Amino acid sequence: MSKHIVAPVTEFLAGTHRLVHVNGRPIAVFNVSGEFFGIANACPHQGGSLCDGHLGSLVTSDAPGEYRLERKGEILRCPWHGWEFDIRSGQSWCDPARIRTRRYQVDVKEGSELVKGPYVADTFPVSVEDRYVVIEV
Repeated sequence: MSKHIVAPVTEFLAGTHRLVHVNGRPIAVFNVSGEFFGIANACPHQGGSLCDGHLGSLVTSDAPGEYRLERKGEILRCPWHGWEFDIRSGQSWCDPARIRTRRYQVDVKEGSELVKGPYVADTFPVSVEDRYVVIEV
């Protein structure tokens, strides 16, 4: 798999998210308390934008009328129909054995590491033919 630089960390304050496009794929990137997660932006139910969804907590209960909130900011709810996904694994809470959304590995790298590589920039051959500039894609 190839790695792509999408933005400086300063553009992702804790608790924020952003839609990025990598090789034509829309990916929702979330910063949860300094930890970064990437999820395919389309809900597997009917394609709702997960980047427009709400990050909440997991609600657990040991008895009727009692509940507690756990894993703050790690459960993503689709804005269209409320389907919930674990942003760590991509698994759904409605049917975790069968339904999930794609999860992408997101890392934070120092600028000095990026300069060393092994990253490859997209380049395109350019030639001049009879006074026309031609780019090969």
